[in-house]
Amino acid sequence: MKVVANRKAVAEAPGAGETEGARRATGGVPAGAPAPQPPVVSEADTEVVAKPQRRRFTGEYKRRIVREADRCTTAGAIGALLRREGLYSSHLTTWRAARDRGELEALAPRKRGPKAPPPDPRDKQLAEQAREIAKWQKRAERAEALVEVQKKVAALLGTPFESEKS
Repeated sequence: MKVVANRKAVAEAPGAGETEGARRATGGVPAGAPAPQPPVVSEADTEVVAKPQRRRFTGEYKRRIVREADRCTTAGAIGALLRREGLYSSHLTTWRAARDRGELEALAPRKRGPKAPPPDPRDKQLAEQAREIAKWQKRAERAEALVEVQKKVAALLGTPFESEKS
C-alpha cells in the first residue's frame, strides 16, 4: 500500500479519497453514491432537548429508598428495587454513606423562623400551681354555697344553725 503525503497527489489520483456514500469536503456527492434525501419528519417525532436535565432527588425520597433497601432480605430484592425506581447502585451507595454521616437527616424539612426558647421549668411549676389554686378556689366557693343553702334551710325550718348558736 502506498502512502501519499502530498494533498495534490491525493486529489489527482483517480478515485482517491472517495469512499462509497461519503461526501467530499466541498459538499459534493462522490461518483456512484446516491443523492442525499431530505430528512423525513413525521408528526410523531418529539423534540429533543439540547441539554438533558439532571435528575434531582429530595431528601425524603433518598431516606425512603435507603430504608426500603435496608429492609430487603432476599437475593435480588435490592436490584429489583433499583430497577423499579430507575436508580443506579451508586445512588444507593452514596445515599447510605450520606446517611451514615448524618447528611440525609440534615435534609429533613425543618420549621422555619427563629427557634422557640426552651420552656423554663419554673414556668411549668407556676402553671401547675395556678391550676391547683383554681381547683381549690372552686371547691371553696362550692362549700360556701352549700353553707348558704344550709342556713336558708335552717331558717325555713326554724332551727337555729350551729354557727349562729355560738
